[in-house]
Amino acid sequence: SFRGSVSHGLTLELGETVQILEKCEGKSFSRSIGIFPVGYIHLKKAVVTNRGQYETVIPLEDPIITEVTSTLQEWSVLWKQLYVKHKVDLFYKLRHVMNELIDLRRQLLSGHLTQDQVREVKRHITVRLDWGNEHLGLDLVPRKEFEMVDADQISVSDLYKMDGGKQRHGDSCRMPVPHHLFVNLKSFTYNTIGEDTDIFFSLYDLREGKQIRLNKNGGPKNPEKVDRLCALFTDLSNKDMKRDLYIVSQVIRTGRMLLNDSKKGPPHVQYRRPYGCAVLAMSDVLQTISELKEEKDFVLKVYTCNNENEWYQIHENIILVSHFPNSSSLAGLIISLQLLRGDMEQVRRENPMIFNRGVAITRKLGFPDVIMPGDIRNDLYLMLERGDFERGGKSVQKNIEVTMYVLYADGEILKECISLGSGEHNISEYRSFVLYHNNSPRWSEVIKLPIPIDRFRGSHLRFEFRHCSTKDKGEKKLFGFAFTPLMREDGTTLSDESHELYVYKCDENTTFSNHALYLGLPCCKDDFNGCPNIPSSLIFQRSTKETLWISTQLSSTKLTQNVDLLALLKWKAHPERVMDILGRLRHVCGEEIVKFLQDILDTLFSILDDNTDKYGPLVFQSLVFIINLLRDSKFYHFRPVMDTYIQKHFAGALAYKELIRCLKWYMDRSAEVVRQDHIQEAMRALEYLFKFIVQSRILYSRATCGMEEDQFRASIQELFQSIRFVLSLDSRSSETLIFTQAALLNSFPAIFDELLQMFTVQEVAEFVRGTLGSMPSTVHIGQSMDVVKLQSIARTVDSRLFSFPESRRILLPVVLHHIHLHLRQQKELLICSGILSSIFSIIKSSSLESSVQEEVEMMVESLLDVLLQTLLAIMSKSQTCPLSDWQGEYVSCLLSLLRQMSEIHFQHLLDNFQSKEELKEFLLKIFCVFRNLMKLSIFPRDWNVMRLLTSNIIVSTTQYLSPALHKSFTDADFDFKVWNSYFSLAVLFINQPSLQLETLTPAKRKKVFDKYGDMRVMMAYELFSMWQNLGENKIHFIPGMIGPFLGVTLVPQIEVRNIMIPIFHDMMDWEQRKNGNFKQVEAELIDKLDSLVSEGKGDENYRELFSFLLEKIEQETWRETGVSFVTSVTRLMERLLDYRDCMKGDETENKKIGCTVNLLNFYKSEINKEEMYIRYIHKLCDMHLQAENYTEAAFTLLLYWELLHWEERPLREFLHYPAQSEWHRKEGLCRKVIHYFNKGKCWEYGIPLCRELAFQYESLYDYQSLSWIRKMEAAYYDNIMEQQRLEPEFFRVGFYGRKFPFFLRNKEFVCRGHDYERLEAFQQRMLGEFPQAIAMQHPNQPDEGILQGDAQYLQIYAVNPVPENIDVLQMDRVPDRIKSFYRVNNVRRFRYDRPFHKGSKDKDNEFKSLWIERTTLILTHPLPGISRWFEVDKRELIEVSPLENAIYVVENKNQELRTLISQYQHKQLHGNINLLSMCLNGVIDAAVNGGIARYQEAFFDKEYISSHPEDTEKITQLKDLMQEQVHILGMGLAVHEKLVHPEMRPLHKKLIDQFQMMRSSLCHWICELKKKKDKNVKLFKHYRDRNILFVYPNVNVTIKRCQTVDIRMCCKIIEILTFSEIFQVNIICQTRYKWCLFYANQRFVLNSHHGNTQNLYFRNDFFFRDVTAGTIQTKTFAGTDYVLYSMLKV
Repeated sequence: SFRGSVSHGLTLELGETVQILEKCEGKSFSRSIGIFPVGYIHLKKAVVTNRGQYETVIPLEDPIITEVTSTLQEWSVLWKQLYVKHKVDLFYKLRHVMNELIDLRRQLLSGHLTQDQVREVKRHITVRLDWGNEHLGLDLVPRKEFEMVDADQISVSDLYKMDGGKQRHGDSCRMPVPHHLFVNLKSFTYNTIGEDTDIFFSLYDLREGKQIRLNKNGGPKNPEKVDRLCALFTDLSNKDMKRDLYIVSQVIRTGRMLLNDSKKGPPHVQYRRPYGCAVLAMSDVLQTISELKEEKDFVLKVYTCNNENEWYQIHENIILVSHFPNSSSLAGLIISLQLLRGDMEQVRRENPMIFNRGVAITRKLGFPDVIMPGDIRNDLYLMLERGDFERGGKSVQKNIEVTMYVLYADGEILKECISLGSGEHNISEYRSFVLYHNNSPRWSEVIKLPIPIDRFRGSHLRFEFRHCSTKDKGEKKLFGFAFTPLMREDGTTLSDESHELYVYKCDENTTFSNHALYLGLPCCKDDFNGCPNIPSSLIFQRSTKETLWISTQLSSTKLTQNVDLLALLKWKAHPERVMDILGRLRHVCGEEIVKFLQDILDTLFSILDDNTDKYGPLVFQSLVFIINLLRDSKFYHFRPVMDTYIQKHFAGALAYKELIRCLKWYMDRSAEVVRQDHIQEAMRALEYLFKFIVQSRILYSRATCGMEEDQFRASIQELFQSIRFVLSLDSRSSETLIFTQAALLNSFPAIFDELLQMFTVQEVAEFVRGTLGSMPSTVHIGQSMDVVKLQSIARTVDSRLFSFPESRRILLPVVLHHIHLHLRQQKELLICSGILSSIFSIIKSSSLESSVQEEVEMMVESLLDVLLQTLLAIMSKSQTCPLSDWQGEYVSCLLSLLRQMSEIHFQHLLDNFQSKEELKEFLLKIFCVFRNLMKLSIFPRDWNVMRLLTSNIIVSTTQYLSPALHKSFTDADFDFKVWNSYFSLAVLFINQPSLQLETLTPAKRKKVFDKYGDMRVMMAYELFSMWQNLGENKIHFIPGMIGPFLGVTLVPQIEVRNIMIPIFHDMMDWEQRKNGNFKQVEAELIDKLDSLVSEGKGDENYRELFSFLLEKIEQETWRETGVSFVTSVTRLMERLLDYRDCMKGDETENKKIGCTVNLLNFYKSEINKEEMYIRYIHKLCDMHLQAENYTEAAFTLLLYWELLHWEERPLREFLHYPAQSEWHRKEGLCRKVIHYFNKGKCWEYGIPLCRELAFQYESLYDYQSLSWIRKMEAAYYDNIMEQQRLEPEFFRVGFYGRKFPFFLRNKEFVCRGHDYERLEAFQQRMLGEFPQAIAMQHPNQPDEGILQGDAQYLQIYAVNPVPENIDVLQMDRVPDRIKSFYRVNNVRRFRYDRPFHKGSKDKDNEFKSLWIERTTLILTHPLPGISRWFEVDKRELIEVSPLENAIYVVENKNQELRTLISQYQHKQLHGNINLLSMCLNGVIDAAVNGGIARYQEAFFDKEYISSHPEDTEKITQLKDLMQEQVHILGMGLAVHEKLVHPEMRPLHKKLIDQFQMMRSSLCHWICELKKKKDKNVKLFKHYRDRNILFVYPNVNVTIKRCQTVDIRMCCKIIEILTFSEIFQVNIICQTRYKWCLFYANQRFVLNSHHGNTQNLYFRNDFFFRDVTAGTIQTKTFAGTDYVLYSMLKV
């Protein structure tokens, strides 16, 4: 690639095409005006079309090369996307296919391929192109001969057929595809024979054998045949493949008589002896080899036969018995098989490697199903079956060997005329294998005798029988012979049957030099009957007890075994028998006739010439018989032989007269004869009869210079009158006549080409029109003649005659007439569709060369209306299922017709309507069909070529028809139905997915645009023009067409939108005129906008769409309401597009929920569309449920609940709700909301709803439901007290930058985090949801550059909730579990603190100048709510002084400690006390080394107190909080001591020591402060949620909610603890200055003046003292709400 980095450089990518304008100094200028080095390009020849601004350059190369290039460029982009989308499997497959295409393209460009190779490469290319396009979801490419088809050059019908529609008439008889089995012997394993071996393979029971000769080592006996031990069994028919076929392998060894006995015979004497057999069932392997395209190996086990009497049927025994019992060999054969298909030429072409290996072609016994002309064979197959021989005075039976010779008439032995099997050389002498000690051997061995045809007559076979001695000499003694001639005296060959031959005695000294000595003897029983008087003094005497059985089968194309056929060919020898001979011709089998076809035909016409009057009818019948024989599929391919004979060898110049006479006589008799078989046969032979007639006439004209021309024409005219007569007969009452007419109609179109040789096109057309016109015009319901009639018309249309314009104008009316009749009654639609497709195909082809206006006019008048009617009927049935291929053909036919129609045709069509009602009906039909074409799946999704062509035809037709609509149905004649149908069509057309060019790749978009333009714009202009023509009738389409027109504006095409916007202004204006407002337009626009955008329509540019509308509204009197409406719609559009983008993308649930909340609020607050509002409530609820946000789902559904009332008003069915009363719907919603609150553990929100339901049930006396809801309410209270709930954290998130969606852009939100989610996890989650966002590292407000930047910035930090319900949190007796809920729920205010130093910073103690900037965020709605996050409504900013901050910090820490200690006390946290240890250590250590100590230094200092007199109360408050913290820490240490593990005791001791230091320090600072105070002052402070009481000696103090007590000591109430269990208190008096804490089940020490034991009782906020000196008492307390007071000596 060239990057174009130089000045004026043109960037070039690999594979791009550039047009060079100028070449200069090694650089070139391209069409895009730029330079690039010449070395980067390869020059190709090209042509430039459409010269000018938009000219196109087309390379002069094979179109398929151009297609491969462009396709690979398109695929390369999509291929990379596969990897990104993790479609790895398809990624690698496509890469492999792309590499293959590159290689195949290279082969085509090389120019070194033959035509066949080019065709094969193109086939491979197109297969791969179509595979890739299909898997990538690209368009189907219509092809013809591997090249893309130009849709402009063919009819729509032909284009449709390229996808799947087939030609359904006029198909010629197809030849069945033969199969061939390739067998290759890989090895003969475990061969322990040690002798030479012959292996015979045969396909039982169809084939001659394949012989393979192996040496004693198991290798090929002929070294040249290494790797060539293979055979091809040919011509397996489909019928054969379904039979039970077996591969049979017989192993014959050559060696000693007995394999393991060296004494039986000398080593130099060799015998052929049976060894074993192997069988493989084809049924077991056929499926495997059918699916593979290469060889597959199989192993065959060789079974030996110990009983040689069974050898002849060993293969059958193996087949019948799965485990052959007589197996004693470990030998086996490894063979490979491959199944090939096609004729032999194709197989040779596709598999050259097989034939290069010298494969042996193995023919079928007999002929294949299809006999090919030129297939010359002359093979006689002989099976040596069995023999019966005498023992001859021996004690044991003989070892008999048969030797066979083929001898000519002169006694010469024919050389190499015997074949034991294909693959080996022919031999001159055959020796059978020997069966040991068997006088009745059964061999069943097949031998092929390929005897030359010229040597067949006079040849005979001689069989010599020898006894093979196993003695030392190993002699083979001749004891008899048999013979048979190959051809009989009458010239027929040996018949295909079993023959019993006589055996004649002879001895070893007998010579056969004079063959005439035995040829005069009878060879068999039939021969003996022919010569009964044989003298007994002959040399050779017949052995009456000995016989030989052989069977023969002749496979010859030159010899016959049929006497009747020979008699016909030699008719002149017996002229008196001609009548009988002709009559017997029908009994000759077809194979014999086609073998001698030319000779038979010559004979027949010579007989005809000999005596026309006498033999004419019989010759005619014989000729008909032969012609019909060739209609059989087995002999169909002999038709070319017949054609060749007629053209080159036929010489019957006078035959036409008799043939015409006989044919006419047969037709004229059809009305009279009952049995019409012979007539029907003559009708079926009509084609070849006419060929003979025409050729005969041509020969006669040549010989006579055209004499008797008029008589010939007159005879043809009369013949056609007879044809018309036959067809005009009423066949409804005669079944035989129906068959005759059907045979005539089937054959009739085949004679057109013959007639064209003798008559002009117009004359033949007139013949045909008259004949077709003679057929009945009525449609016979339920009769097959309709089908035959249409099939004949179909073949007429497909004939060459119909391709001539002059004949087509004659024939078209009658053809269209019959089609019209059938379409009108909806009969035989399948055949009619095929006929119409052919007609349109022909007319389209003709239109490229000449005018077809007249023919199109005929078709419009006859077909257009009935085609529309047919399509409407078809489409009405296909609403639930797709169209079939033939139904789709009707669509293509209609499109073909409309495409051929010009403006003149449309004008004539419209002018021919008699009334406006007819015109209206037509317009409604065609508009309805067009709409269905776009709505139904007529064409496959990937067939864009057809879809675009259809759209082009629709828009062109609409442009022709719209003036008629405007002219006929406007003003007074306005018809809403027609106009509405037109507008619906236009809207549907513009919204077609196939026309949305924006979705296409750039290359495809340009291709479509260059060919068709943007058809959406064309239709939009038509639509706008027609709207303007409506005038005052526009009001009829308000508000009905608002939604459809709005859908058009959502098409992402600017010009279409600009065209459509004025229509909305028109609608608003017309409704304003009529009603004084445009509420209908407004309501419909909002509803449709929502549904259309939800369907995925609209884009970013659509936000500015209505700005064009505003410009028009500015000039109206209703400007103010119009602007307000458009503004609202624009804001709605923005939210809808955000919603759509979130929903269709891979966005997170948070984004989708936020977007939905934004839209839901808009519908409620700005537009007040309750139904849309409710719909989005349920969409939002479903999203929450999917995300398991049950609390938010409950709050969302609560919105709908609040809209309902407890009334019995009936409500319609809506969403998933049935039709029911409002009370029941509200009750169901209430139950569902309560359920969701329960799942979200927000029982406090569910309890009021339970009470609401309870009130309703109670008022209705529904006590069962009341009981249920009360139990649920009680369960919720239990859950609150017993179940653990985590306090969520809250995070403030700012979304800054213009790249965020509208509902987030430059806004800040507070989000409720998930359980256990901390700041770091939340930040990662947000960055995952917005991967393009940049995290801001500071909490400062962003500047304008960030707000308006084209990027995304996220600012995230944690915030603390500020509870709304302070009262609950201040109540002393409320458990912390309850308070915890109110601290983090129903919170609308959140706080964030930013520390900073004001003034100079004190290096020793920074707390003196540490101020806090406290930001309070107030949300639009409290959390939790219908979303996990809400937008910040306003911000409050205050500064907190260092002292106030200290108070805040200590107070929060006290609360945290108190909560944690309480959890351990009540065993809510148990087991691990690390959390408590760390918390205590953190506070105590900080108090000693910093923290509280620093606060004491900073704020208890005399200088600070004197300089800040206004902070006195705050200082006192801080001191109290510190004292409270000391007390809480004391309690925490007591709990820690109880739970601490022994190993952690050192830590506990350290904490105690540090705590003492902390307490001492605090006491010091408090005493300093005490000196400054009046001791007789009572101080009582109410601070947050606890009562603080300072008491001094000699002062009577009234404690709140307690009785008056005189306390004679200095003490402080530190803590109030609430218990709900039984506990004991042991109270011991000790010294005055010791202090202790009170806990349940512990020993307590109370400070006292007197050192006496004191008993304390605590109950219901009262305490009193009862002193009993000198004892230790234990007190047990029971009940609830006991209060313990802990006292501290100051």
